[in-house]
Amino acid sequence: MPAWAQQTGTIAGRVMTTDGNAAESVSVGIQGQPLGGITDSEGRYRIGAVPAGTYTIVVSFVGLKPAQQQVTVVAGQRAMADFRLAESTAQLQEVVVQGTRTNKFNRSNSVDVAKMPLSNLENPQVYATVGKELLTEQLVFSVDDATRNVPGLQRMWEPTGRGGDGGSFYASRGFVVSSQLRNGVAGSVTSTVDAVNLEKLESIKGPSATLYGSALTSYGGLLNRVTKKPFETFGGEVAVSGGSYGFHRVSADVNTPLNATKTLALRLNAAYNYEDSWQNAGYAGYTKNLALAPSLQFTPTDRLTINLDAEIYRGSNIGKQIIYFDHREQVKNLGFSRADQAPLDYRQSYQGPGLTQDSRSTNLFGQVRYRISPSFTSTTYLSSSRSYSQGKGPYFYLISNTVYALDSLAALGKTAPAAGLARTPGVHSLYRADQSTNSHSDTYEVQQLFNGDFQLGRLRNRVVLGLDFLSINSNLDYFGGSIDQVRLGLGNNAYRAFNGQAVDAAYAANSALAHYLVTTKANTYSAFASDVLNLTDQLSLLAALRLDRYANKGGIYYTPVAAYNQTALSPKFGLVYQPVKDRVAIFANYQNSFTNLNTSFLDQDGNTHVTKPERANQLEGGVKLDAAGGRVSLTASYYDIRVQNILRTIGYTSAFVAIGVQDGTQWSRGAELNLTANPLPGLNVVGGFAYNYSTFVKTDDNVNGYRPATASAPYLANAWVSYRQPAGALKGLGAGFGGNYASDNKIVNSVSQGVFTLPNYTVLNASLFYDQPKFRLSAKVDNLTDKQYWIGYTTMNAQKLRSIIGSVAYKF
Repeated sequence: MPAWAQQTGTIAGRVMTTDGNAAESVSVGIQGQPLGGITDSEGRYRIGAVPAGTYTIVVSFVGLKPAQQQVTVVAGQRAMADFRLAESTAQLQEVVVQGTRTNKFNRSNSVDVAKMPLSNLENPQVYATVGKELLTEQLVFSVDDATRNVPGLQRMWEPTGRGGDGGSFYASRGFVVSSQLRNGVAGSVTSTVDAVNLEKLESIKGPSATLYGSALTSYGGLLNRVTKKPFETFGGEVAVSGGSYGFHRVSADVNTPLNATKTLALRLNAAYNYEDSWQNAGYAGYTKNLALAPSLQFTPTDRLTINLDAEIYRGSNIGKQIIYFDHREQVKNLGFSRADQAPLDYRQSYQGPGLTQDSRSTNLFGQVRYRISPSFTSTTYLSSSRSYSQGKGPYFYLISNTVYALDSLAALGKTAPAAGLARTPGVHSLYRADQSTNSHSDTYEVQQLFNGDFQLGRLRNRVVLGLDFLSINSNLDYFGGSIDQVRLGLGNNAYRAFNGQAVDAAYAANSALAHYLVTTKANTYSAFASDVLNLTDQLSLLAALRLDRYANKGGIYYTPVAAYNQTALSPKFGLVYQPVKDRVAIFANYQNSFTNLNTSFLDQDGNTHVTKPERANQLEGGVKLDAAGGRVSLTASYYDIRVQNILRTIGYTSAFVAIGVQDGTQWSRGAELNLTANPLPGLNVVGGFAYNYSTFVKTDDNVNGYRPATASAPYLANAWVSYRQPAGALKGLGAGFGGNYASDNKIVNSVSQGVFTLPNYTVLNASLFYDQPKFRLSAKVDNLTDKQYWIGYTTMNAQKLRSIIGSVAYKF
């Protein structure tokens, strides 16, 4: 064991003001030593690798009288030094305003984005971060609501709770994205993800397989949930909230050290939510969720930190009213081509009670971080995720009666012309069906990282070497089919006939129920390396490479799937030049992702070919700013993503077997802008804009030259402006206002079907809060103008109307 490691310890503590508030952004140093830190938003600090001995700890801020305290550091132990400044919060705020106060909503560093500690200006990749400070101000309770602060990210599908695929889906840079990562490793939740344990949400843009693999990411990027961590002192808060549509919530965040030396700490975050549907409450149903997130941190020595975490989600709900478009239906036969023209009652539920589903997600995590030397660190991650769902899953098709109609429960799971139904132009029906589930999915990941920060000659290297094993095991059973078909305009009684009792009766009468199975199991073995090389103090180069060995063991994916293996390389390059050091960065990157295609195809000569990996390559360039002493943070970029090796159909054999060729391409180009600013004391601004142009360039004739129906709206914008009184008798009183804009979204877009559009929308939100050291009073209004709008991809899903929620929190 190196001598340096045997002789060091840690100093930690908390800095408060005389009126009990946390002192944020205050410098904490060791007199006569080049060691120190800055307090976080809760006033906590930590100084590691301190040689054993007695020191004077100094807390200072521009314009303040320094506070001092003497501590003795014992090798392998943690010394605590808490401070209470002589100044009040108001006095401190006055100094902060005149001094080095930074943007409170800006998170300028990340450990997970590059899998190494790296500031935003040093990172050639684009990412956006939503921190807990903004979530608290907006009274956000879920990851879904947190994403409205991410430029270029649009929610496309509400969580259904189905095991395996029931979480929310979003669009980023023209591709579908879901939240499958937690602290950089696998941690999917197939229902609503509560924000009670969320420290920050990172939206990492573009193809990212080099560091994260292809199984948990998309060509548009990924979402990474960074969770709250235990700390050395006792504290926390409990909150009660309630509001529209029967919403009520109880949440708690409690942290406590478990031993006298404060090397062992426990933090528990928990929340319970209940909400009725905003569509005919009592018929359309409810959503009920419980979230428990315990976290244990043990730091026996300054070299070693062990974290054990869990996420336990339990939910019960009735499925969202998601309306599909049958692939045989032409939009022109509907007589309308926009959701706001559809003959649907926006507030109506087209289902009855009892269509209930229970869902469960359990994620377990372990992290062991060991400092090998001052320059090298080892981090081992263990992750286990299991999702399960059981119950009914209602879904709907909007159809015309001009071309065909669909069978009712007499032919469960089949479709055909209905003999006795009049085919009257302009008369519309809902085909109502159920896909029940008894499913679970398991994901396991083991990842080993070695991080280094060292000099080779005059060149600084920051390196990560990684080994990764990922196993995804599916055991999904979806079953059901058609229940009935109801004409629109018939009234509540006809709509309520589609209920749990009717579905059970239909299943009992049918002995040949259709089952759709997914039983595939796939392992991925990976090795990757990345190096950020500082050629000069202002110029750095990033080079990374991943080797993936994909082993699909086969099984059933609706139809039998043969086992197969595939190997792929994924490179990544980046360049950053800072013409003004730590203020302005000009960057460029090349990023890559791939998809393993488990299939084969016939060519025109009748030969069989095994598919190659489909690939996406991105070129991107832009500028990042951290200006005005940290008051303004901005990222602006332009990207070009090209997908290659798309398998496309070019004809059929005489036996109607598809003839294919793997030369299809798709383009996605666009620009993004992300801004956080603190222009005046107490005034904060968050904003973003994104434009995306996506098109199939070379693929099936039915969609060639068309924008993909999964690409979302091409124009997106988000904004939030808030003011919090920084001093005086009304200190802590504040208000916020903002919203989201999305342009028209083509969710059906092909030659055969035509075009169906979800119209553009602007949804406004507002909040009011009074934040004090011991309590916080909050209220928010979502969808302030009671806007009717829809989200979806290949589907339409009406969204919640105006809701008002109030909250009371007690802090200790």
